[in-house]
Order: sequence, then C-alpha cells, then structure tokens
Amino acid sequence: MSNLSRLGGLYLRSNQFTGHIPPSFGNFPMLQYLHISKNSHHGKVPMEIFKIPSIIGIVLSSNKLDGQLPANIGNARQLVYFQISTNKLSGDIPNTLAGCESLQDIELDSNMFSGSIPTSLGNISSLIFLIFSTNNLTGSIPTSLGNLELLVALDFSFNHLIGEVPTNGIFKNATAVQIDGNQGLCGGVVELHMLPCSVLPSKSTRHKKSLVLKLVIPIASMVSLAMLIFGILLLRGKHKTQSVLVPSFATKFPKVSFNDVATATQGFSTSNLIGRGKYSSVYQGKLGEEENEVAIKVFNLETRRAHKSFIAECKALRNVRHRNLVTILTACSSIDSKGNDFKALVYELMPQGDLHKLLYSTRDYEGSSDLNHITMAQRMSIAVDVADALEYLHHNNQKTMVHCDLKPSNILLHDNMTAHVGDFGLARFKVASTASSLGNNNSSSLAVVGTIGYAAPEYAGGGQVSTVADVYSFGVVLLEIFIRRRPTDDMFTDGLSIVKFTEASFPDRVLEIVDPQLLKELDETPIAFKEKHVHCLLSVLNVGLCCTKTSPGERINMQEVAAKLHGIKDAYLRSSAVASVAVPE
Repeated sequence: MSNLSRLGGLYLRSNQFTGHIPPSFGNFPMLQYLHISKNSHHGKVPMEIFKIPSIIGIVLSSNKLDGQLPANIGNARQLVYFQISTNKLSGDIPNTLAGCESLQDIELDSNMFSGSIPTSLGNISSLIFLIFSTNNLTGSIPTSLGNLELLVALDFSFNHLIGEVPTNGIFKNATAVQIDGNQGLCGGVVELHMLPCSVLPSKSTRHKKSLVLKLVIPIASMVSLAMLIFGILLLRGKHKTQSVLVPSFATKFPKVSFNDVATATQGFSTSNLIGRGKYSSVYQGKLGEEENEVAIKVFNLETRRAHKSFIAECKALRNVRHRNLVTILTACSSIDSKGNDFKALVYELMPQGDLHKLLYSTRDYEGSSDLNHITMAQRMSIAVDVADALEYLHHNNQKTMVHCDLKPSNILLHDNMTAHVGDFGLARFKVASTASSLGNNNSSSLAVVGTIGYAAPEYAGGGQVSTVADVYSFGVVLLEIFIRRRPTDDMFTDGLSIVKFTEASFPDRVLEIVDPQLLKELDETPIAFKEKHVHCLLSVLNVGLCCTKTSPGERINMQEVAAKLHGIKDAYLRSSAVASVAVPE
C-alpha cells in the first residue's frame, strides 16, 4: 500500500485488523487523513506518520497501541485533529505536541499517560477540544490553557492532578470544564464546587507533620490503588465513538473567525436568516474560497443558557455520526467586532428546510395557494429516517444520548428529502454516574426540557431525562406527519390532545382525521391495493399511539419503533410498485 503515492485518505476503521501499524505508511507523500480506529492494532505509534507533510487528521482510537508517543510528533505542522483514545499508551505527553500549531482537537483519553500536562499546549491557539480524561496524569493544571480563546471543551477528569484550578479563560465556564475524579484539586470558580485551597501551615502545626504523613501516605496509597482499579474497569467498559469532526472540514474550513462568519452571512442579513430559536439564529451563507453553501448557527450569548447550549451541541456532535443526523463542519469561538464573546457552529446546508416548513408552508400556483404536496411514501421515508436517527442515539451509540427536543422544526431535509435530526442544544448523555452529562452534570435536574406539545407528560412533574421521553416526542411527530395538525392546534383544548384525538378515531374512523392529501392519494389507488395501503396507514398511526402512552413504562423503545416502521414502509413500497403496473379495473 505504501506505493500508492497519490493516496489522500486511508480509512480502515471498524474492522478486525491486527498487528502493528506499518511504518511504511509514512511513505504516503500526499496523505491527509489516516483513520484506523476500532481495530486490534498493537505496538507503538509509528513515528514515520508524523513526517508526512500533508497530514491533517490522525485517528487511532480504540486499538491496543502501547508505549510512548514519538517525540517527533511536533513535525506534523498541518495536523488538525489527533485522536488516540482508548489504547494502552503510556509515558509523558510530549512537549513537542505544541509544535502542531494547527491542532483543533486533541483526544488522548482512556490511556495510561503519566507525568504532567505540558504547559506548552497553551501555545496552540487553534485548540477547540482538549480531552485527557482517564489517565494517570499528575501535577497541576497549566494556567496557560486559560489563554486559549477558541477552546470550548476541556476534560481532565479521572487523573491524579493536584493544586489550584485556574480561573482564567475557559476555566471561568464550569460547564465547559470536566475535572471530576482528581482528589488533589482545589479552588477554581464557585460553580465548580471545589474545596478551597488550604493556606500554608503555621509553625504551631508543623510538628504534627510527621504524624499526619504517617497516616496520610498509606491512606492515599489505598485510594490511588482503588482509583487505578476503577480506571481499568472503566477502560474495559468504555468504547468511545469517533469524533464527528469530519475530514472535509479540515481542508475547507480549518479556522473560522467572526469576520468569516459575518462575511458569509452578509453581515448577518435578515435575507440570509433561515431559522430562529430560543438560544440562536441560523443563517444561510457561503464560506471558504469555494463559497460552499452552509448553515451557520449563531448563538445569542446574552440569553440565559445559550452558552450551555453551545457547549452541549459541541459535545453531542463530537461523539455521534449517522446518515440521519446533521453534519457539523466546524465551530467558531471568537470575539465579535465589539469585543464580546462570539460562538457559532457551521453545518452542512439542508436545502429543503425543515419538516415544519414542509408540512405547513404553502405553495402558490395558478393563482391559488395550497399546502406542499407530500406523498404517503415521502412521509413514511421521513418517519423511518428520524426513527433510525433516534435508534442510533438511544441504542447504537456507545453513550446513550437523549435528544430532549424532538419536533418538526428540528428535523431538516436534504434535496432528496432525506431527513436529518438536528439541534442538540438540550441533548444529554445518559451514562454512569462517574461520567459527564451534557449541559448539566446532574442529568435528572431539569430546567427546561423539550417544547410544549412534544414534551413527555412526565417532564411536567419534574421527571428525569430519559429515552422514553424522546419516544413520546417521536410519537407526536409521527402522528403530526400523517394527520397534519400541530399538537398546539386551537382545536386541542379542554384536555383534548393530538394523541387523544387519534385514539378516539382509531381504527374505524381514522380516514376522517388524516391529511386530506392522503385521502386523495388513496382514492387514486387501484381498488385491489387500496385496502393494503389503508392497512399501512393504520399501522403507522398505531406505532405513534404505542409511542405516546401516558405511562413511560408502556411505551415501546426506538429499536422496536424503527423495526416496525421499516416493515410498514417496505410493505407499502412493494404494494405501490405492483399497483403502479397493475391494469386498472
């Protein structure tokens, strides 16, 4: 393979490859992306790959690599993301890593690195993510890291760090910093809830030092041993998802400043505005030398919780990747023209807008207006896409994620009507108590979760964040797609909801409540196939009702939902294909 002199990207992830990573990979003169995560490679990280002048992304996570990182790592001047999580690497983190001046994402977590955190990392001004959790790092946290203006997430949890936590830069924001599991840390901002740092001992207490040491050292040793054993168990159970920082962003948008965003959106012109939410506004723009069409989500940091929403979305999209989730291209954490904090996320543009727009906007033709025509097949396809996305978040992702705000305006559509779930500003991870949750370390603490009409009824009583609440929201969206009525419609008053409205008509009078467009489509179906199509429609609505049971324990999960909807869609498409060639009676 090393003879492939024009190879630009090598993607071997998620296989069962074993053995050493060949040093000959360093012979690729034009290689930009080396992704071989989730295999069983062992041995050292070859120093040769850091000599490749064009290398931008190196992802070696979830293997069995051991030994120390090569000292020549700083030669990779163009390196943008470096992910080697979940291996058996040890030794010091090389000071030369700071030579990689273009780095935006460093993930060395779940290894056995020791020694101190290099102060020189504070010189990498482009850093956005710095993840060193679950290692054996010692010493203090360098205050130089507080000078990194673009840094949005820092995770040093579960190490052996000591000393005072800095209070400058990112350390001012408790939601962006994870330092749990370091018993020797103290101080920091109030929101971190750390113990205050002790003052120097007085002369009157120094004579007790010997006795204290005799007690403390054995106890500390036992605690350290317990933490080490816990760390090993955590490592065995942890399978980290590859970062969502996709390869394309590194070449097209390596760094995005406030000026870049302002230019792309024509000065945040209202003519470029395509959406507005509680914490942000979304603009359509052209970014980069190639003027790629993108969607830019600009956060209104003056709004309470907007900054937490930005952090939550960064963390969520860094850990997920699926064809039915929005694709993030890069992040911007900068200063605006007035010197205020500025944060934005850049996404792939979805040309067809969102599902709410598709359902309720009108189109003008021949002097009249009507709602967009959406076929039964298109509705089923959208429903299946969203179900697949939620199934991935709930069941196939290494950390179960709860979206917390599923609704039509957060479901975006590509040119081919493929649906993508977006807006992870309220998303939370549901993980073990030692791991972090998104937006708030207490995953059961609810300020505002979801949107009226879509939020599960248990949230009103202060219920915990859960996947079954997402299932409820999906069920409401599913009913809405086929009935074409908002759950906040004026007709839903005095205890009547879209769920009860459907239940009251199911199954005998369902055709009286579904979107008239579907009735017209059924009327045009050959009689021999109409009954099958009605059965498919009933089956879809029944899935919606199974998702929206009042009791969370009675709801089906997203694996069952996705399986049922795939079966219904396949049956409908087969029937439609036969009907299209059938001779009309």
